Amino acid sequence: LDEFIKYDEWLETLKIPYVSALNELVSNSKIEDFIELNEIHQNSRINEIVEEIYNKKIKVVLIGGPSSSGKTTSAKKVALYLQNKGLHPFLISVDDYYKERADTEKDENGNYKYEEIKALDIELFNTQMKDLLDGKEVIMPTFNFKTGKKEYGDKSKKLNPDDIIIIEGLHTMNEELTSKISRDVKYKIYASPFTPLGIDRHNHISTSDIRLLRRIVRDNVTRGYTPEHTIKNWNGVRTGEEQYVFPYQEEADAILNTILVYEIGVLKVYVEPLLHSIKKESEYYIDAKRLITFLNSFFPIPGSYVPKESILREFIGNSYFK
Repeated sequence: LDEFIKYDEWLETLKIPYVSALNELVSNSKIEDFIELNEIHQNSRINEIVEEIYNKKIKVVLIGGPSSSGKTTSAKKVALYLQNKGLHPFLISVDDYYKERADTEKDENGNYKYEEIKALDIELFNTQMKDLLDGKEVIMPTFNFKTGKKEYGDKSKKLNPDDIIIIEGLHTMNEELTSKISRDVKYKIYASPFTPLGIDRHNHISTSDIRLLRRIVRDNVTRGYTPEHTIKNWNGVRTGEEQYVFPYQEEADAILNTILVYEIGVLKVYVEPLLHSIKKESEYYIDAKRLITFLNSFFPIPGSYVPKESILREFIGNSYFK
């Protein structure tokens, strides 16, 4: 709530309370300056968080949040800022610690329950993180999503005094994931897009819709998925978040608002053709029409205006953070 209020105050300062004001910037060719202000504002918040991590001499940074909240780029940005402080960040993805697919539970429809924390090999994860902090050398797994198995190569790691672990994943706010690590050496960042920008005085923008638009674009750009595929799975994703992500928000030491006020205008360019490709016969046509109607309020903004290091690049592609 505090981050939402701060962002609202910032937009009031810039006199951008509604989409109409944003559209005016586009029509007056002033949107590039506003994009830079957005990025500066967000990076300033990241810098504040990194200062606190550095001053507290934290050893483990955990970055979590719901789907399409920009966790991956946020983790890499935090790592870069910590590197600027003379530390050596070591990034770990919780996704590499899935249980073997043969050991993963399925739901009533036969789909693997990947959203549950039980889908992770928590014992292995806890043990390896504790061993790293105890100065032991650890051979870490990489999860092969094609075979559904963990693979062990030469990915060994032993922490040096200036190393700091950064863990990114869906369940990082849940203490069960890192129960063997003392809470006083951990720092938890909850990342999610919260926007106070309104369509008008009475209609506000849904955080869930922003994340869905991000995911439709990313799934298509990076994985070749159709928009129907993404929309079909969205309810399941949301159900998983309600159970396994949102209840643990209060565990966070810091909230990182990953919204970029201009981003819907950029996403519009990518996502509108995809939504228009959904035919009337499709059961997801109504969802597509609703999103198209929502996007009609926004003027398009070229993706080329988006900086390479922006969190938005995680979804539209061509990011500095490969």
